[in-house]
Amino acid sequence: MAFHSDETTLELDEVSEDGEMIVSEEMEQTILPTYGTMPESTCKLQTAEMVEFNEKPESLYFNDDQRRIDYILVYEDETLKEQTKNTKKNLFLKQKKKRQAYESNLMRNGLQLEATRSVSDGGLVFVKVHAPWEVLCTYAEVMHIKLPIQPNDLRQRNSAFNWFTKIFSVSEDVIKPEQEFFTAPFEKDRLTDFYIKDRDTFFTPATRSRIVQFILSRVEYAVKDHVKKFGINKLLDSGIYKAAFPLHDGRFNVKSEEPRCLNERYLLYRQWAHPLSFYKLQPLDLVRKYYGEKIGIYFAWLGFYTRMLLLAGIVGLCCFLYGYKSQDSCTWSKEVCDPNIGGNIIMCPQCDKECTYWYLNITCESSKKLCIFDSFGTLVFAVFMGIWVTLFLEFWKRRQAELEYEWDTVEFLEQEEQPLPEYEAKCTHVVVNPITQQEEHVPYTAFGKCLRMAVCTSAVLFWILLIVASVVGIIVYRLSVFLVFSATLPRHINGTEAIQKYLTPQTATTVTASIISFIIIMLLNMIYEKVAVMITDFELPRTKTEYENSLTTKMFLFQFVNYYSSCFYIAFFKGKFVGYPGDPVYWFGRYRNEECDPGGCLLELTTQLTIIMGGKAIWNNIQEILLPWIKNLIARCRSSGIETIKPRWEQDYHLQPVGKLGLFHEYLEMVIQFGFVTLFVASFPLAPLLALVNNLLEIRVDAWKLTTQFRRMVPEKAQDIGAWQPIMQGVAILAVVTNAMIIAFTSDMIPRLVYYWSFSVAPYGNHTSSTMQGYINSTLSVFSIVDFRDASRPVPPAWFGTESTCRYRDFRYPPGHEHQYEHSMFYWHVIAAKLSFLIVMEHIVYFIKFIISYIIPDISNDTKEKIKREKYLIQKLLHEKHLKLVKKQMGSLADTILKGVDNLSVNKLD
Repeated sequence: MAFHSDETTLELDEVSEDGEMIVSEEMEQTILPTYGTMPESTCKLQTAEMVEFNEKPESLYFNDDQRRIDYILVYEDETLKEQTKNTKKNLFLKQKKKRQAYESNLMRNGLQLEATRSVSDGGLVFVKVHAPWEVLCTYAEVMHIKLPIQPNDLRQRNSAFNWFTKIFSVSEDVIKPEQEFFTAPFEKDRLTDFYIKDRDTFFTPATRSRIVQFILSRVEYAVKDHVKKFGINKLLDSGIYKAAFPLHDGRFNVKSEEPRCLNERYLLYRQWAHPLSFYKLQPLDLVRKYYGEKIGIYFAWLGFYTRMLLLAGIVGLCCFLYGYKSQDSCTWSKEVCDPNIGGNIIMCPQCDKECTYWYLNITCESSKKLCIFDSFGTLVFAVFMGIWVTLFLEFWKRRQAELEYEWDTVEFLEQEEQPLPEYEAKCTHVVVNPITQQEEHVPYTAFGKCLRMAVCTSAVLFWILLIVASVVGIIVYRLSVFLVFSATLPRHINGTEAIQKYLTPQTATTVTASIISFIIIMLLNMIYEKVAVMITDFELPRTKTEYENSLTTKMFLFQFVNYYSSCFYIAFFKGKFVGYPGDPVYWFGRYRNEECDPGGCLLELTTQLTIIMGGKAIWNNIQEILLPWIKNLIARCRSSGIETIKPRWEQDYHLQPVGKLGLFHEYLEMVIQFGFVTLFVASFPLAPLLALVNNLLEIRVDAWKLTTQFRRMVPEKAQDIGAWQPIMQGVAILAVVTNAMIIAFTSDMIPRLVYYWSFSVAPYGNHTSSTMQGYINSTLSVFSIVDFRDASRPVPPAWFGTESTCRYRDFRYPPGHEHQYEHSMFYWHVIAAKLSFLIVMEHIVYFIKFIISYIIPDISNDTKEKIKREKYLIQKLLHEKHLKLVKKQMGSLADTILKGVDNLSVNKLD
C-alpha cells in the first residue's frame, strides 16, 4: 500500500548532508484497490527508532514492554561492509534507498517500527513491526476477517466413541479447549456488537501477523519508468531484506516464564511433535490457532487419511498372509519347480542370437513369490480398495465440512481472499463487469488470456512428453541390458544353483531398471518443480488459492507421468505385444520387445512398486529430518560468539525459512503415495500397511520440522485442501479400472480359472474333474527350432542335445497344425473371460461407489444445524439490534410511521 499523494509524484534521488533520505518528485503514488486513502505525507522519510537489546531473550514486545511484536524484518547494514568497488557502493546505496522508502511507507500506513542490532553479528539489523489497534481494525474490515460476536450456546452432542478417543487424546488439563464463538465479518462501525473482553487479546497473534503480512505485501518502495515496485516478496528476492517472518512465542523445549505469552510452541512440541506422542490424536485446534487454518487443514487431512489406512492395512495384511499360506498348495508353482516337469521343459530364448535356451525351473523361486501376490485374496482386496477409497473421500468431505464451520472458513473464498499483489500491479486493462455493469481493471484482455492459456498448455504438454521420452529411454535400457544379462549370467554362474535361483536375467533387469528409474524420477522432480512455477507465474492467477490450484494441477500431471509411467508400462504393455519366436516384435526395428516370466509380469510390477514407493518414503524422510537439522546446526555454529543471550527474533532468524510453496510438497508427497496405494494395489496388498507406517512417522516429522526447525509460518486461511480433492477423486475412479485390468491382463488369475473350469476337463482336457494339474504345460506353446529366422537363431548349448523344439509363453497351435503358430481356442476363451471380468468388476464396483456416495451426505445434520443457528444469530444481533436501537431513539414517531405504512398497504390492497 502506498502513502497517498493527490497530485505529486515522488522518487528517491537525493541524500542530505546528515544522511537523511530526501524524496524528489518522481515516484508516482497510487492507492491499490484493497486500500483506503491515506493522509498526504511530508517529503522527509520516517525511519525506525534504533534501540539496544534489553537483555530479555524471550520478550515478544518492543523495548517499552507494551507494544507486541507482530513481524520481524531482517537486513544487513551495508555501511559496515568493506566497499572496495564503486559498483558495489552504488548498489548498496540503491538498496538502502528502497529499504528506507519502504519502511517510511510502512510507518505512514500506521505500522510502528523499532530496530535492534544483532548481538552476535553487528551487521544484521532486526526491524520489529507492531500493528496498533486502529490499523488492526481497519484491515480486519478490509480483509473481511470473521471475529467473535457471541459464545456458542449450542449443546455439544457427545459421540458414542468419546470414551475411546479420550484414551488417545491430549488431556484437557494440559491443553485447555478453546471457547467456541459465533462469528461474523468484522466492521468498525459495529465494534460494540463484537465480543471484546480485552483489546490486547481480541486479535490473536496469528490474526495480527496475517494482517501485517497483508500490509507488507502491498506497500510500495519505488517507481521506475512508471512501473510501481512494491511488496516484501520482491525486496526479499532482490536481497534488500534477508528475511521476514512472525515470531514463535518461545522456545520449543523450555516452558515460558512470560505471563502475557503462553508458550503454545512448547505445548505443541511436547504433545504433538515429540516422538513419544506418536499414538496421540493431534491437538488440531491448537495447531490451527498457532499456525493458521491452512496448516491445520493439512494435518487434519493427513491424520484422517492415516486412520483410514489402518483398516486398509489390516485387510491387505490378511490378504498377504492368505497368499503366503496358500503358496504351499499352489499347483502351478509346484509344476514349475518339479524337476520332472519344469526341469524337463526347455524354454525358447527371449532375445536374438546372444540369448540361449533355458530350463523352466530356473524361475522356481519367482513362481513361489508370485503365488503370494497372485491369489484369490488379491481379487477380494482390489474390490475392497475400490469401496474403501470411496468411503475415505466421502467421510473426509463430512469431516472437512465440520472443520469449515468450526474454523470459520465456510464463506472464506467469497469474502476474505484478496487478489495477489502481482496480479493487482498488472491490472492495466479496463473492462465492464457484466454483473455490476461497472468498470474494473484486469491484467489482460480476452485475447491475451487465450494466448497465455495456449502457451501454458503447450509448455505443459511439452514437458510431459519429455517425461515420456525418459520412460522410453528406461525401456530401451531394459531391452539392452536384458540381452546382456541373458548372454552372460548363465555362462559366468556355471550352474551354481544357490545363486541362479535368485539371479535370473529377468530379476537382474527388473531390479537395476527400477533403481535407475527411481534415480531419474528424483532428478526430474527437481527440474519440473521450477518449470511448473514458471508456467504458473506466467499465467498470473488472481488469488493465492487460484495460484496454488493451478500449480497443483501442473505438478501432479508431471509427477503422475513421472512416477507411474514405468508401472503402467510393466502392468499393461510389457509382454503383451511380443509375437512368437519365429516372428518377434521389435522396438525401433532393432530392440526385441520384452517378454514376461512364464508366471506373468505381476511380480515384476510388485518389485517396481516396492522399490519406488519404499525408496521414495526413505529418501523423503531422510531429507525432511536431516537437511533442516544440519542447516540449523551450521547456522548456530556460525553465529556462536561471545554473546550467549540472544533475543527471540535472533533465535528464530537462525531457523530454516519455510519455502514459498509451503505445504505443497507435503500434499504432493501424500497424494502420490495415495496413487500407489490405490492404483496398483492389486499387485501389492501390503502397500496400505507400508503407507500407514510411513504416515505415522510423517505426521510427527512434519510437526517436528514446523515446531523446532522452521521459522513460524504466516498463518493463512484455507477452506479445504484445494485442488487435491478433485485429484484424489479422479485417482479413485481410475483405480477401479487399473486394478481390474491388472487382475485381468497382468495376473494369471483369469487363465487359471478358464483352465480349471473348462480346459482341464473334457472335451479339451483329459482329467475327469476340474483341476490345476497340467496348467503350466497348457500355457506354454511349442516352437520348432528350425523355424527360427537366421537373424535371431541362437547357438544351442552343449546340454541341448538333439532337441528339436522349445516352449514359449502363449496360446498358439504347435508346428505341423493346419493353423500353426496362430492363436488357439484357449486364447480366445481367455480373452473373452478377461473382457467379461473387466466389465463385470468395473460395473459392480462403480455401482457400489455410487450407492455409498449417495447415502453419505457431504455435510452432517449436526453441522447444518450449527450453520443455520450462526446465520440466524448474525442476522439477529447485527441487524435487529440496530432496528431496536433506532426505534428506541425515535420513540412514538416510529410507531406512527409504521402504522401509516401498514394503513397505506391495506388501502392499496382494497
